[in-house]
Amino acid sequence: MLLGFSIPAILVVIAIILIPIGWLFYLSFIGNDGQFTMEHYQKMVEYKSYKRVFFTTFQVSLFTTIICILIGYPLAYFLASLPPRVAGFFMLAVLLPFWTSLLVRTYAWLVLLQKKGILNEFAMNIGLWDTPLKLVHNMTGTLIGMAHIMLPFLVLPLLGSMKKIDKDLMHAAANVGASPSKAFWTVFFPLSISGLVAGSLIVFVLCLGFYVTPAVLGGGRVVMVSTQITAILENQFNWGAASALGVVLLISTLLVLYISSKIFKFDNALFGKK
Repeated sequence: MLLGFSIPAILVVIAIILIPIGWLFYLSFIGNDGQFTMEHYQKMVEYKSYKRVFFTTFQVSLFTTIICILIGYPLAYFLASLPPRVAGFFMLAVLLPFWTSLLVRTYAWLVLLQKKGILNEFAMNIGLWDTPLKLVHNMTGTLIGMAHIMLPFLVLPLLGSMKKIDKDLMHAAANVGASPSKAFWTVFFPLSISGLVAGSLIVFVLCLGFYVTPAVLGGGRVVMVSTQITAILENQFNWGAASALGVVLLISTLLVLYISSKIFKFDNALFGKK
């Protein structure tokens, strides 16, 4: 009975997810002559350019995740310690990027960070540096833009995890002689790990497939898998090579999730269960 009601949903999942992925796998084994081939995967093993693309993709994703953790954890802790009404007001600043187009936000950073941009002009006017710094069309600009876009994806699950922590536990730790810093690291931080892991996984996985921000702020110097796929389709119109890149990226993402599931149980990381 229950299975019968779920059949329409299962068919929708198959139509929307499984069929396109299956078609992607199929195309990755088709050469330019329409015959079955492994040449697209062989090129990824033989050519160093493909290795650099994947290295850059994981490097950008990892650095963006680290930056989001360094900024997002103190921010989430600050929001969790505020009264609900005040925290709701500050949450507007965190959620504001969701209300703005991704492309608009990216070009806004381009305006801010370019050599004659607002940031360089302001810094030179107050004497922070004498000559304009190159903050765009490189790794620096890409990381700044991606961290700004990805930050809410880390803060929201982390904040939810922190709000579930009983504040009396911190008071109990203080009553037995623990200093505020020791109480934080021995009580609060371990209990917030589930939200931190969930947010970090979301940020890292989303960054693996990012296209707009690296393409605009990277200026062609930060080539990730998504930009390489676009370049192959635009310049060579080679669906097989592009599909092979997509397949390898998909498998890499699933591998990251699998390894994470072995290190951190998903029910703990995603739902905070014991």
